[in-house]
Amino acid sequence: MGNEVSMSGDMYSFGILLLEMFTGKRPIDAMFEGGLTLHNYVEMAMAEQVANIADPTLFQQVVMGEKGSSINSSQNQSPACIHEVQECLTSILKVGIACSEELPRDRPDIKEIVTQLHVIKNTLLEVGVHGGMRANIAA
Repeated sequence: MGNEVSMSGDMYSFGILLLEMFTGKRPIDAMFEGGLTLHNYVEMAMAEQVANIADPTLFQQVVMGEKGSSINSSQNQSPACIHEVQECLTSILKVGIACSEELPRDRPDIKEIVTQLHVIKNTLLEVGVHGGMRANIAA
């Protein structure tokens, strides 16, 4: 944004990266004109439309079966598990929104973000998103 390099600027970039990854949209997409930004788009949709703004491939996770065969997880996971994934997605998008606040003073500290991301990761692992197998995700 034309300012000096700073940790606050890095936090902004991280927030935008999270929003890009989980919506599948880029800040320079044609839909973002007339004052609409990726940050605003996600923030407006957070109330009720998280599943609608999320990258559809997130709900087509592939998990490994016992013999290494691929199975579509959306057909094999319970509605409760899918609900937990949606809750985690909502939490991740909230992190992205917080990190990409316009004013640097409104952005959270990295320690707070790391703590939130650990909670999200642990929730996903408890739910067994990866076919009931615990995944090794380094944070």
